[in-house]
Amino acid sequence: MSTHFQQHLQAILPQLTEADFAHIQRFFKPIQRRRHQYLVQEGEAVRYDYWVISGAVKSYYLDEKGREHILQFAFENWWVTDYDAYFNQQAATLHIDCLEDCQLLAITLEQREQLCREVPMMEHFWRLKIQKGFISLQRRILTLLRLPAEERYRQLLHTFPDLPQRVPKKLIAAYLGLSRETLSRLTL
Repeated sequence: MSTHFQQHLQAILPQLTEADFAHIQRFFKPIQRRRHQYLVQEGEAVRYDYWVISGAVKSYYLDEKGREHILQFAFENWWVTDYDAYFNQQAATLHIDCLEDCQLLAITLEQREQLCREVPMMEHFWRLKIQKGFISLQRRILTLLRLPAEERYRQLLHTFPDLPQRVPKKLIAAYLGLSRETLSRLTL
């Protein structure tokens, strides 16, 4: 398993020992997916929370007209799943698929709960991850509500400078809540 994953955990849990990590990694299943393969499809059960070792995925909702509304891009060191479906053990309302070939680590809810019982510091880890995710989501919503399109795009590029090299413009537009034409005018 990736030393990057160990570093990811130790960034929040500096007290994590080699023995702790050896125990923790037993709960995760390595998964490989090719570009355009789904991790989650709307209407299906959501078995896993995923940590991205390498690659890129998008999480999105399809409206009644078939338009994509992207909630999240997830790159290396990011967690992604349909959290409502995962935690409430119900059918997915989102799609999640790979934008690039991906290597991931996956954990079921049952394994996660068992891991927290056996290694209590993991509960602290996930609590902080959920806090950061909630803050990030709140900021994203406020950005969509408050800022004009050009500023949203500039802010996104500041946060993720390599995004245009990894993600097509039409997906960036869907993430920003813009038409592709509007985004094209902003990038001239």
